[in-house]
Amino acid sequence: MKKFKALVVDDNKEFTNNVLEHFKKSEVLEVTKVIHNGEEVINYLKEPNDIDIIFLDFLMPGMDGVAILEEMQRSKIQKKVIVLSSFLEDYTMKMIKKYHVDYYMLKPISLDSLEKRAIEILESEPNSSVNKEINEDIAIKTSELLHNLGIPSQIKGYQYLREGILMIYQNNNFIGSITKYLYPEIARRHATTASRVERAIRHAIEVSWNRGDYKMMNKLFGNSIDYDRAKPTNSEFLVTISDALRIGNKAIFA
Repeated sequence: MKKFKALVVDDNKEFTNNVLEHFKKSEVLEVTKVIHNGEEVINYLKEPNDIDIIFLDFLMPGMDGVAILEEMQRSKIQKKVIVLSSFLEDYTMKMIKKYHVDYYMLKPISLDSLEKRAIEILESEPNSSVNKEINEDIAIKTSELLHNLGIPSQIKGYQYLREGILMIYQNNNFIGSITKYLYPEIARRHATTASRVERAIRHAIEVSWNRGDYKMMNKLFGNSIDYDRAKPTNSEFLVTISDALRIGNKAIFA
């Protein structure tokens, strides 16, 4: 059985080593090339190769992921692409849509999930964009919900909340480890400290509680909290919204 071939573009050598080890066990997909510097990617792709899919980190030295996608488009290099990003911002979403990325995953990722999604993409109909659209929709709904809850996008807590909600949405393991793993990971991505992340999120929730939509608060949190007495904790807020996104709460997103 012929295996699909993957190129990994990421400057984190520990991560790429883990990817290599993982895909040695795959019967369908193997990693045949790893590149740690963005400038080398286009030169490699312009040469004859048998790459079927690229795992592309957006933050790369030399040439970042956006520049790589732009050059691929300019050079008419057509490959399936899964973007791996430590940040999920509006600009990232625009670039993903503009360059027709097949799928994206927010780090830290499950390698089992990466393998599953890659195989689904490779075995799907040509030009299928279902996965991308579903995930873009989730990110947009998250932003809209936070705005409706009265959290201004210019405060730091908004970005930390948005990122934390989507991280929990993608990986349930964060639910029991918000202080131990979630805050430190968000802090690492934004070059700050876990305690500042925690405080900024708490401040954003306080702002929401004072100026947000009371009816939406009720729909979201129901009887889990007493609206007149106490706002939700950071954990309650993050997990509740992630759950609402996961189950597609029609009362919230209608």
